[in-house]
Amino acid sequence: MCTLEKRGSLFVLTLTGADEHRLNPTLLDAISAALRRVKAETSTPSAIITTAQGKFFSNGYDLAWAKSSGPAATYNYRFRLISSKLRSLVTDLVSLPMPTIAAISGHASAAGFLLALCHDYVLMRKDRGFLYMSELDVGLNIPACSMAVLRCKIGSPAVRREVALRAAKLTAKEAVDFGVIDSAHDSAEETVEAAMRLGKELVGRKWDGHVYGEIRTVVMSEVLEAIAAEDEGSTATASRL
Repeated sequence: MCTLEKRGSLFVLTLTGADEHRLNPTLLDAISAALRRVKAETSTPSAIITTAQGKFFSNGYDLAWAKSSGPAATYNYRFRLISSKLRSLVTDLVSLPMPTIAAISGHASAAGFLLALCHDYVLMRKDRGFLYMSELDVGLNIPACSMAVLRCKIGSPAVRREVALRAAKLTAKEAVDFGVIDSAHDSAEETVEAAMRLGKELVGRKWDGHVYGEIRTVVMSEVLEAIAAEDEGSTATASRL
């Protein structure tokens, strides 16, 4: 599912295997456990890089898993479970006491795109892959907390329209031009290498990690408020079922 390596002052979290890294409870729990380990093992300035093996960074929710049991009621429960675990993961990522960097190694779609955007810095390979909010094309709504991430991370309303209301598939070059990501690189390997250089540069600032995390929670407060509201609504819905 994923591995976590410590390379000097940097943590490298890698989604492993050649599949689409679709987000289901097993993968989301594994990533969350890795973040808890990072938090527990951090006593000096650090940074974390998230990347993936294969042609996908993440192709979003594992809808096949959600539908695998058949009945609509069960599908709705499974879909809510994935959504709840993703919201919890985003909350953990936002509160992490260190800089976070996504090194996008391939396609990042829907929730996979949002997971990347929740990092402080986003780097991407330019020889393969695109960024894509697929919800419009597959007939799913974009949750309020996901729209909060898009507003927080994509400054231009026109670009947000392209992403959310035209389901545009952005190449790395387009994403740089639109201000969606920070930089594009020639290959997956060069993307990770650039992320490592950036991570070392940030660690070299010797910031207090707890202060860094607290400032990020203020910067991302709209996202956290939307998550809290969705969690409350999900609990109320579940209680009526």
